[in-house]
Amino acid sequence: MDTKYQEIMNEIHAQIADGRLQPGGKLPSIRALSEAFKCSKNTIIKAYNELEKQHKIYAVPKSGYYLVGSRHLDSEAEEMIDFVSAGPDKWHMPYRNYQHCMNQAIELYKEDMFQYAEPLGLSILRSQLSKQLQALQVFAPAQRICVDSGSQQALDILVALPFPNGKEEICIEQPTHFSMIESISSRRLNAVGIEITKEGIDLKQLEKIFKERPIKFFYTVSRFHNPTGYSYTNKEKKKIVELAQIYDVFIIEDDYMGDLDTRKKADPMFAYDPSGRVIYTKSFSKVLLPGLRLGAAVLPESLIELFSKAKFAADVHSPVLTQGALEIYLQSGMYNAHIQNLRTIYKKKGEMLKRAFLTYLPEGVTFTGAESGFYSSIQLPYPLKASHLVNSLKKKNVLVQDATGMYLPPYKKENVIRLSVSQVENRKIEEGIRIIGEEINHLVRKNTSYFGGIN
Repeated sequence: MDTKYQEIMNEIHAQIADGRLQPGGKLPSIRALSEAFKCSKNTIIKAYNELEKQHKIYAVPKSGYYLVGSRHLDSEAEEMIDFVSAGPDKWHMPYRNYQHCMNQAIELYKEDMFQYAEPLGLSILRSQLSKQLQALQVFAPAQRICVDSGSQQALDILVALPFPNGKEEICIEQPTHFSMIESISSRRLNAVGIEITKEGIDLKQLEKIFKERPIKFFYTVSRFHNPTGYSYTNKEKKKIVELAQIYDVFIIEDDYMGDLDTRKKADPMFAYDPSGRVIYTKSFSKVLLPGLRLGAAVLPESLIELFSKAKFAADVHSPVLTQGALEIYLQSGMYNAHIQNLRTIYKKKGEMLKRAFLTYLPEGVTFTGAESGFYSSIQLPYPLKASHLVNSLKKKNVLVQDATGMYLPPYKKENVIRLSVSQVENRKIEEGIRIIGEEINHLVRKNTSYFGGIN
């Protein structure tokens, strides 16, 4: 029987490889395979169960089995090393467990799906989030928690809202993620940048900005910064909060991946001022399912009404079904088990990336955030431009991100690339960094005038 069930699994793998089975496609029924292979149904069930454990397929009750996704196994794609894609590793996502939660949510909330829900989110989910956030040292009542369509929705709303301090300018780290740049630029808001490096930010410079400019809020990604991968120390976080208190500045702390922090005593900025000075946001997109599009924001009481009205105008309410499924997933303990698994995975990736950087990057090339296991950046030596390196590496089947668009215009740098190892197989990390290092060396040896003409 063992030989037969392995034979069945090999056949499914072959159908995935040659394209006969596509992502989302339905697999043959247990009965059909049983007849085709002339074996018992239990043998087919054993093969399908093994494929489920490998996250290759998933079951839909009373419907059958479906293909989760397919690694493109053609020779070109097999060689591609993708340091651009920054979502969670799809091969370690809890498809099956979350499917159970979705099915249960349909039963529990089927009547609620035919009416509008509270703009700030299902009360039962907000209560569960209040309990869940305590593990991150964020203690806030459910009444101050808003469920949003990913943390970016909360950030986009907050950018446009008037704040109690009556100020209008925004201070943001440079660089920062594309969507925050777009939220600020599209509204033509006045923004002041402060550079973040592998050593963090200049706190004296931050104080000068807070003292001399009418800063409404300071936007910061406090852990696993995008794109540098930097995580602030507790001492730095506490000092930033103290400066905000002195100069009447709010802080929006984007802790979208705080769950992955393996430092046992690492606290968010929110822990140093839970009164409302620090607005805490998090998302489940990077650690759970990107398509879930759910996040949470802990708001000061003075902003709740304004925020609620703005969110209602944007989308009325976040989907009831996905809210219900998330509540069940959190309450059941599945989320905590999943996070423990991800911490191990990303810590290993980070260690491998740092070793590769130290081994293969040329002298004079600096990098940040290798330990995060998610984001990191490489600053290229003058006169090499990121756009040129991106194009050159693509020809060698290595994808990296030009970080130029992650800067406000006055602070723009054109020699920084962003990398994420979140979806890169461990065996390809060293190879990819070796190719990057070789290509930087190759381009640096070119005549300086050659680079001067590259746009």
